[in-house]
Amino acid sequence: MFDPTAFDNMKTVTEGALYDLDLAGEITIIDRNDVLNIAKMSRQFTISFKLPAHQITATMEMTAEVKHLAAELLPGLLSNETAGCYMKLQFCFKTHDKLSNYQSIADILRKIWGDERKISQSVEYNPLDNSRKIKNVVTVDFSRTIGEAQMDDLVEMIDFMVTTLEQLATFLGS
Repeated sequence: MFDPTAFDNMKTVTEGALYDLDLAGEITIIDRNDVLNIAKMSRQFTISFKLPAHQITATMEMTAEVKHLAAELLPGLLSNETAGCYMKLQFCFKTHDKLSNYQSIADILRKIWGDERKISQSVEYNPLDNSRKIKNVVTVDFSRTIGEAQMDDLVEMIDFMVTTLEQLATFLGS
């Protein structure tokens, strides 16, 4: 038997909390990936979900690099603060290409996630489509290592993600 890493523990807790919401009918999980990159000695876990009646998706991405694992396995040599993973959230939806939409979306996310988080938007569109409907991907990047000490915050983060989906759905009218 092996001792699970911080990444394994955090993944299990967040995955369990999300599947509980799925079983309760509050969200619908639509995708899940658990990737081990042997060449870079890294792991990545992503899980995507949406509100049952809406098309806006939310994705939680956890990434642990070799330095995170090394800090955990060799605590005498490396800072234990490096043990854990990086966390990134994405919200994806279609909307009209209007500057006011981007500004309103940024305001919605800043109110929910605060100014400490790096929030960015990227847009993808078909230049031949006259409707100018775009795919907007909003990213919330924590820009720091998240460790097991923040385990309770990870579960609370899921509530913030659901709130974000609800507010975006209200704004977009979807």
